[in-house]
Amino acid sequence: MSQNITVVTQSMVSVIITSSVNTFGSERRFQKNMTIADLKGKLELLTGSSAGNMKLEVYNKDNELICKLHNEEALLGSYPVDDGMRIHVVDPTLKLGEFEDLSKVKKLELSDEDYTKRTDSVRAFKEKNKLGRFQEVDPEEKKRLEEEKLQKKKQEQEKAESMKVGDRCEVRVPGQPVKRGVVKYIGTTEFKPGYWVGVQYDEPLGKNDGSVNGKRYFDCPEKYGGFVKPEQVETGNFPEEDYGFNEDEI
Repeated sequence: MSQNITVVTQSMVSVIITSSVNTFGSERRFQKNMTIADLKGKLELLTGSSAGNMKLEVYNKDNELICKLHNEEALLGSYPVDDGMRIHVVDPTLKLGEFEDLSKVKKLELSDEDYTKRTDSVRAFKEKNKLGRFQEVDPEEKKRLEEEKLQKKKQEQEKAESMKVGDRCEVRVPGQPVKRGVVKYIGTTEFKPGYWVGVQYDEPLGKNDGSVNGKRYFDCPEKYGGFVKPEQVETGNFPEEDYGFNEDEI
């Protein structure tokens, strides 16, 4: 009795796509009943190469060349292409990295004035929905915050004016050890707004020599100088501490 034998194969194949144009690869699945011409059309989107310039090579898992897909009318399944193999796209008209150089990408640049005029921007969305800095503040709350700011500025100024250059002081900054030194500067600075007190510490526990960003406010040895807010400084009888060091001992 005769017996019919049917050979069943998978309708799709999973392969790695590489290209002479790009330095990276990607895994893709294709129908085996698609023509090589159709395959090239899909590979255009992946590689940026034109189908007319493509030459397709098939490599096995050991990176050995198995065949070339040269007949555009043939089906992909008619070639020995199995899962895990690699289809390499060769395009002699383009060089490696042709589409990876971002310096060739045209960028959209807008001035602040032009960006403000756009109605489809994040800024426009926030402004329309009163979000972030466009959020409406209650007039009474705004007035209270302004008064608190003025009061804090007044207190800072009064504290600064209660000191004088040459005063011994103790500096207490949250998260740092208590330090003693001499007040060397009182006033405003260029590096940050508000009042600041320049201190020469008794030990090299500071950050500068009395200058910041090229601007000198007082003179002292390197690492002995620092600037703190007035509320972090207390003046008074704070003699230099004896750390028990003896010059004859090491």
